[in-house]
Amino acid sequence: MKNYKLVIFDWDGTLMDSVERIVSSMRSAAVDVGLPIPDAEKVKNIIGLSLPEAIMTIFPGCTDENVEQLVLAYKKQYVTVDNTPTPLFEHALELLEKLKQDNRLLAVATGKGRNGLERVMAESNTNAYFNNSKCADESTSKPSPDMILQLLNELNVKAENAVVIGDTVHDMGMAKNANVDRIGVTMGVHTRDELSLFQPVAIVDSLAELSSVLLGD
Repeated sequence: MKNYKLVIFDWDGTLMDSVERIVSSMRSAAVDVGLPIPDAEKVKNIIGLSLPEAIMTIFPGCTDENVEQLVLAYKKQYVTVDNTPTPLFEHALELLEKLKQDNRLLAVATGKGRNGLERVMAESNTNAYFNNSKCADESTSKPSPDMILQLLNELNVKAENAVVIGDTVHDMGMAKNANVDRIGVTMGVHTRDELSLFQPVAIVDSLAELSSVLLGD
């Protein structure tokens, strides 16, 4: 495995075990605004997209007003109502610490908005590990390469010296579109078979295994 200079993490389903809270919050938000409750698997498949794009995918044909209402209802559910636990995955802090000690640059490319990412980073005490981050409300949604290209430019890293870590086909597509290597993790949304369609350099089942792949420990 290359000694990648820059490691770019997705957040939900990759570093944080938050998939079930996202699903339950979106389903409850639909009830709040009077829309049909979406199937849980349909919600899982949009994780990683920007929130407006995710909503339009789940509810095709919904109006701009519906999207705005759902965005507000979802945020309220996720932040203040839903109490589904969202811990970091096992070995997440250990992995981040080892990567920093190995002088890797670390970044996040997420479907979360900026306020949401900053909140969960503060709650999980992970801010200090990351050199940069890009969010869906300040970039084009995955699978556009926009977030990755911005990170490469701002951190002055060539594409061949970076790797993207993610749990969804949206993450893998974003990395492929940016001509950046990618590693799939199976703890989140999509399966090994789905991730493998994007020719990742590796697919792992835990962050401990990811540590072995990236650091050889």
